[in-house]
Amino acid sequence: MKPFTNRSKAVTKTAMTFMERIYLPAILGGMFITFKHIFKKKATVRWPDEERPRSEVYRGKHVLKRDDKGAERCTACGLCAVACPAEAITMVSAERNKGEENLYREEKYASVYEINMLRCIFCGLCEEACPKEAIFLTQELMPSFYDRQDFIYGKDKLVESMDNRIDVSKRQESNVVTHKYNDN
Repeated sequence: MKPFTNRSKAVTKTAMTFMERIYLPAILGGMFITFKHIFKKKATVRWPDEERPRSEVYRGKHVLKRDDKGAERCTACGLCAVACPAEAITMVSAERNKGEENLYREEKYASVYEINMLRCIFCGLCEEACPKEAIFLTQELMPSFYDRQDFIYGKDKLVESMDNRIDVSKRQESNVVTHKYNDN
């Protein structure tokens, strides 16, 4: 059988020298490399004592925002669910009853709003599609769970409390820059 190339090389068996037989140079070479790496800066981050720096526009945990009066901004228009490529968002709309004017901004609101975090790809298209600026992806990391049901976030986990408002101004500024860039 003829070889495809003319780069064949004849292999000859040579006898090992005394230094090669005792493996001492190989062992010392390996130890030198190990000691050299001991004094280098570590690449690992000691989580949770240290946090890795993240970008200002990092997309983490979702939040449904409230306005300054405490009413939910979401009007259950469904644009976020339509924009979601992973189909992770489901919602059920309902009509606001009398006496709930301080809870919801508009007559229509989302009585059920769920995001399946196992399906979510954190693309940010839901926050771009929202005309009321109701949903945002924050800087917070997603917690880990053992049960699949814990990854389905309802309004109890998504709606921000008035005591603990989440600042999304950097995310809003980046969206404005993105929209200006896309319009040109």
